[in-house]
Amino acid sequence: MDFTTLSNGVQMPMLGYGVYQVSQQECERCVLDALKTGYRSLDTAQSYFNEEQVGLAIKKSGIPRNEIFLTTKVWVEHYGYEAAKASVVRSMQNLQTDYLDLLLLHQPFGDYYGAWRALEDLYKEGYVRAIGVSNFYPDRLVDLASFARICPMVNQVEIHPYHQQGEAITWMEKYHVQPEAWAPFGEGRGGLFQDPTLMAIGQAHGKSAAQVMLRWHLQRGVVVIPKSTHLTRMEENLQVFDFTLSDEEMDLIAALDKKQSSFFSHQDPSMVEWFVKMVEERKEKNTHTAETEDNQ
Repeated sequence: MDFTTLSNGVQMPMLGYGVYQVSQQECERCVLDALKTGYRSLDTAQSYFNEEQVGLAIKKSGIPRNEIFLTTKVWVEHYGYEAAKASVVRSMQNLQTDYLDLLLLHQPFGDYYGAWRALEDLYKEGYVRAIGVSNFYPDRLVDLASFARICPMVNQVEIHPYHQQGEAITWMEKYHVQPEAWAPFGEGRGGLFQDPTLMAIGQAHGKSAAQVMLRWHLQRGVVVIPKSTHLTRMEENLQVFDFTLSDEEMDLIAALDKKQSSFFSHQDPSMVEWFVKMVEERKEKNTHTAETEDNQ
C-alpha cells in the first residue's frame, strides 16, 4: 500500500474502501470482507446511515484500531458549532471509537464556518487526527483555507477520467490540500468502464479498465476510495500497485476529460435549493421522531 503525507504529517493510505450507497443490511459484511482483503482505510459519513455497521465490522475484525484509517463526514443538518460537535460525538459512538483519523465537512452549504470551528477544536483536543472538506469548489476552498485557523488537509471531490478537475487540483496543491476522489470510476456513467482508450490500456497491462482508472488516480497523487459489494472486485481494486502507466498512456487518459460533472454542480442554484429542502425535511423528521420518543 502506498501512503500520502498530509500537511500536518499524518500518513493516509492512497487507496481505501468507501461505503457510500452500501445498505445497512450489507455494510457490516462488506467492511469485514474489505478488511480481510487487506484494506486499512474506511470511508463513511453521517448521511450514509451505516456508521454503526462500519463500527461493528471493525470490532468483529479483531484488527487493532490504530491499524485502520477511519474517515467520516459531518452532514449539513448538523452544521453550526454546537450541532457539529455533538454530531461527531454520536458518530464516534456509532463507530465504537474514541478518535477519528479524518473528519470532513460533507457539503459547502449552510453554516460550514461554525461547523469548521468545531472540527478545529476537536482536532486541537485530540479527538481527530486530520480535518478536511468534501465537495468544496476552489473558491470556497480558498476562502476557508485563507480565513480559518486551520487549513483543510483533504478535499474529497468528484474526480474521474471524464471530469479530471485539473484546475481544482492545482488550487489544492497551492494550499497543501490532499485531493481525494469520492467516485474514482464516476459510477461508470457515460460508459466509462467501456471506454475504448481505457480498455486498450488495460489490455496492454493485463488489467481491467477499472484498475487502469485507479492507477491513473494514484499516479496523479489522488487518494481513491472505490466501493464494491463484491469480494472479487474488492480484491481487483487492490491489485493496482504492480504496474505503472507510461507518460503516453497518462496523456491518452488526459485527453478523455470532458471538464464537466457526471453528476451535478454544487454551484447550480437549483441544486443548492434541493439541498436546502432535503435538510429541512430531515430536520422536521428528526424533530418529529424526538417528540414521539419523549411522549412514549
